[in-house]
Amino acid sequence: MSEFKTNAPKWAASQSGLRQQNERLVMSLVRRHGALAKSEIARMTGLSAQTVSVIMRELEADKLLMRCEPKRGQVGQPSIPHSLNPDGAYFLGAKIGRRSLDVLLIDFLGEIRHQESEYYPFPRPDEAVASIVATVRKFEAALGARASRIAGLGIAIPFELWNWVEQSGAPEAAVAAWRVADVRAMLSLSLPYPVYLQNDATSACGAELVFGDNAELQDFIYIYIGSFVGGGVVLNGGLYAGRSGNAGALGPMPVRAPAGGIEPLLNQASLVALEQSLLEAGIPTERLYHEDHWSGLGELLDQWLQTAARGLAQAIVSAASIIDFEAAVIDGSFPARVRADLIARVATEIKRIDTTGLKSPELKAGSLGGVARALGGATLPLFDRYLIAQHLAASRWVQM
Repeated sequence: MSEFKTNAPKWAASQSGLRQQNERLVMSLVRRHGALAKSEIARMTGLSAQTVSVIMRELEADKLLMRCEPKRGQVGQPSIPHSLNPDGAYFLGAKIGRRSLDVLLIDFLGEIRHQESEYYPFPRPDEAVASIVATVRKFEAALGARASRIAGLGIAIPFELWNWVEQSGAPEAAVAAWRVADVRAMLSLSLPYPVYLQNDATSACGAELVFGDNAELQDFIYIYIGSFVGGGVVLNGGLYAGRSGNAGALGPMPVRAPAGGIEPLLNQASLVALEQSLLEAGIPTERLYHEDHWSGLGELLDQWLQTAARGLAQAIVSAASIIDFEAAVIDGSFPARVRADLIARVATEIKRIDTTGLKSPELKAGSLGGVARALGGATLPLFDRYLIAQHLAASRWVQM
């Protein structure tokens, strides 16, 4: 990335940066509370009423904020709350997984406007990029003139997608292609707006933090079960991605194997493990990557749930011995009933572990399911361009 240079005096750059920071602060508060009047924002931020008025006029002129119905019944003039304009900006998110590709477009409120998915045995970089670009073109056409308000595309992808070849059954040529591919750069050549990239499980964790039902949690370990298992870490209400963007990478965590010895958690709590059992029994596996089609798996599903629960219980207790998490949030690409069953089994397995000296985290269900990773991708341009990105502290996400 090249260094930005300007001939403007330092004080001007500082003023510009402060104004932009104040605008982000105002929009972040409005997003969090739904709608706020100028007086409420001034009280919350400590900014002068005049400064808040100027900021909100500019944001309204830019169509990022919109006026709500006046609040009457108070002394003096009725106050006029402002809310985010849903059509003020749009954000693209894409999840490139080991078995599926999801692309979606959200509005300024985080509502999904368009979404498409496709499934494959294993992705190839050029094909994934072509599919994303083609889908984005469809979304742009659907928006029409409003497509000019697309602020960017965020990619959620497993780091080192080429690893664990045996478990994923990936063709050697496809694996080799991922070792040298730079999908962010490839997409930047075809798209007119910034492209961002983040680990898929970390992205899912960020989406849960921003759009999920667990907003009251300040410190939690997040576990996402897809083709493989991964996770994220939230500390003090912010997403901690770590120095390399891979904090909470639970897949390689060593746990006890059912037959004795030690193996990585991904061997037990990943959908590829269930997929292998189904293949050996001659049962089609496509249904695993369609959240609504999990009926009829019977005993094989029960066995997988029990094995996964044992491994996850060990991983959660191990994580809690390092950081005093208040909760462990579990989500994944499966039906809600399967998630609920898995969480109940994990709770039972944790009770069987000697946790003397530890306070076991409360188990919570994630609320976004299969869309979490792509939605997390879409939050990257949302926060980078418009809001205060406290949930991406120390993140590795990158803009081109």
